[in-house]
Amino acid sequence: MTKLIAVINVIAWAGFWAFGYLALSAESYSETQVVTAALLASAGLITGIIAYLRLVRGSERSGYAKPSKRMTREQRDAAQARWGQIE
Repeated sequence: MTKLIAVINVIAWAGFWAFGYLALSAESYSETQVVTAALLASAGLITGIIAYLRLVRGSERSGYAKPSKRMTREQRDAAQARWGQIE
């Protein structure tokens, strides 16, 4: 599944850059073609971001990548309580 997400990620980013370039550099294209290229570029951007975040999450779960430093719920609640006391 990870390989499929990685392939989707590469294709999505390639589509983002290709169609984004077409949308930005279009001089002799019709308005419909520019809008279509912009929509395809935005679809590539959104798909690429989602696929990248899924890859990162999967690599943290598998132990391949070091997990990000997140607070536990108890640590967050304690910090919030201290914040209220400072004011």
